[in-house]
Amino acid sequence: MTDFFHHLIWYHDKFLGVDWSVWKAVGWLGNTVFFTRFMVQWYATEKRRQVVIPVMFWWFSLLGSLLLLTYSIHKRDSVFICAYAVAWIPYLRNLMIHQRHENARRPCPECRLSAPASQNYCGQCGARLNPSGELEIKH
Repeated sequence: MTDFFHHLIWYHDKFLGVDWSVWKAVGWLGNTVFFTRFMVQWYATEKRRQVVIPVMFWWFSLLGSLLLLTYSIHKRDSVFICAYAVAWIPYLRNLMIHQRHENARRPCPECRLSAPASQNYCGQCGARLNPSGELEIKH
């Protein structure tokens, strides 16, 4: 039985039967990072018990697609180059939109919780939010 597992891992005296190189590692790293985004999304959804797409999903998507694009360019594989040439654009755009929303958040004058710009009242304590986003100084 141990021979069976040994041959699975070391097939033809190569780890997993693959001719490893730096570029092969870049390709597999890209696949791993790209796959990890699904695990992050699944975990966040299970934790909140509703569908959630966390920011890390977009970071893993961006990094994974850029690694896979780099690998496909090195391999000169036109199919994969076309697949990843523009795939990174929506991931970057979603990160930019997320940052814009984060920058627009306003602090609550009562509990100092950060609230979305679209809210007029704090979701935590119910205090009226200052439209300018500045904390009011109470005397």
